Amino acid sequence: MSTHPARSLSRVLDDLGSTLLDLLHGDTGRAVEIGGVGIHDPHDEQHYPSHAIVLGNAVSGPEQIAELLYDLQAHEAAALVVRGPIDDADRIERAVAETGVALLALTPGASWAQLAAMLRTLLSEGDVGEGEEHTLGGVPSGDLFALANAIATLLNAPVTIEDRRSKILAFSGGQDTADAPRVESILARQVPERYLRHHEEHGVFKELYRSERLVHVPAPTLGDQVALPRVAVAVRAGDEFLGSVWATLREPLTGEREEAFLEAAKLVALHMLRFRAGTDAEYRLRADLVATALEGGAGAIAALGRLGLVDEPTLVMAMGLAPGHGEDHAHVTAEHQRLAAALAVHLSAVQPRSAVALLGDVAYALFPVTSDTARARERAAQVASNFLHRTGGRAGAVIGIGSVASEPAGLARSRANADRTLRVLFSGRASQRVAAIADVYVDALLLEMRDLAISNRDEVSGPLARLAAYDAKHNAHLVETLRAWLDAFGDVIGASTSVFVHPNTFRYRIRRVAEVGQIDLQDPAARFAAMLQLRLMAMDEDGGARSGGTGPTPSVV
Repeated sequence: MSTHPARSLSRVLDDLGSTLLDLLHGDTGRAVEIGGVGIHDPHDEQHYPSHAIVLGNAVSGPEQIAELLYDLQAHEAAALVVRGPIDDADRIERAVAETGVALLALTPGASWAQLAAMLRTLLSEGDVGEGEEHTLGGVPSGDLFALANAIATLLNAPVTIEDRRSKILAFSGGQDTADAPRVESILARQVPERYLRHHEEHGVFKELYRSERLVHVPAPTLGDQVALPRVAVAVRAGDEFLGSVWATLREPLTGEREEAFLEAAKLVALHMLRFRAGTDAEYRLRADLVATALEGGAGAIAALGRLGLVDEPTLVMAMGLAPGHGEDHAHVTAEHQRLAAALAVHLSAVQPRSAVALLGDVAYALFPVTSDTARARERAAQVASNFLHRTGGRAGAVIGIGSVASEPAGLARSRANADRTLRVLFSGRASQRVAAIADVYVDALLLEMRDLAISNRDEVSGPLARLAAYDAKHNAHLVETLRAWLDAFGDVIGASTSVFVHPNTFRYRIRRVAEVGQIDLQDPAARFAAMLQLRLMAMDEDGGARSGGTGPTPSVV
């Protein structure tokens, strides 16, 4: 696996060298980030990205190459690619040394279009919205080339990662040790049609689609061309077939390597999902702007300006999947992506200037509204409810709506309130799938108060502690009696009915509550304190039940 940065010249040669490119002259160790791909046109004014790799498809001969190298020095280009072979190596080497522009040769048989496409694919990884590098399984997130190299190292065999249509998404090094069909596939970025037909006729794809194990493909012979045996594994996210990974074998895999290949396919699924999420440049840019706006700071106003939302009231929606929705990480990731993309389409139809970004497991939407707060909440809730109704109940998604931000500085608060609302919906304390912070504000406060009590390691104290201790010793149901009495506003008949006891028995118990708990039930402050503690105790009991507890655990106030 390459240890060089993804946008360095060294990394480009690691991934594409021996297959598409050869280094003729120059230093690939320079710490320069490649800014993009440029195409030299001798009949037009040249504008190249900073530190570009320039494709000199119309350049030939040592004089033209040397002249172009000196010209590219002024543009601060990183490298020039020409078609080999090259004569007068001394002159070219001198020009490379003086300009600092590396000279590469395009491999015979490869086309300029193929090279440009591969370079742009490799260099586009992580070019928008990556404040820091994220990794999956120790490989930069979405970097399929690095992942292919890692798998090839595990298997000691060259590897390709392909999509559902057998298009080559990435390949490992060492392809020169494979066979002619593999090299042909990489140059065309597509498995040749004749081999696809052969695999279909022999049921290879059918077996790949239905099998969760490795699929061994014997060496096919088409005409005079003999290929090496292959082993393939499907890449899935839940029931969705994302693609496959293929290894070309000169010797059979050991049992240990077969298991490693199967495990690697699960990691490939996550990387392919990350890669798929980043292929739409416009979506990535809008998502990056949304993330920047939500973080606040100096860049927030500029990001909102580019989204056209800087002078308009906006609120934040937060959408997530309820905890425990699916156990397959790749499947859940794919579901998040699908829902976020669907929400972006839905909101853009309702309000074109809306913008959506999937940050972690939560999809955040910036939704322009009117300055009327009540009407804005109602409108946002209606739009969100319509979306969830269209997606159906299968997804298990919920949407929290934050407060209206009349200026950019208020977006951080709107996001925080959307997150608070989402947490209440996840906790099950609200029966609806869509809610605004104003609808669940008290429940949000109770959850945060419980968090504070847990962090302080507070224990039940005062009257409730005495009642709970008495119940534990005598099975007297005094805590239950107090809760029923408070919920019924002191109505003994209604309270006794709710706990299925005779009113006289209930009156006796409520007197015992006052005596044992040493609580004055005529004091409003005492009643409020008891009600608050009982609410927090009930939350503790619900948490214990969800986590597999066996009964009430009144340990937190």
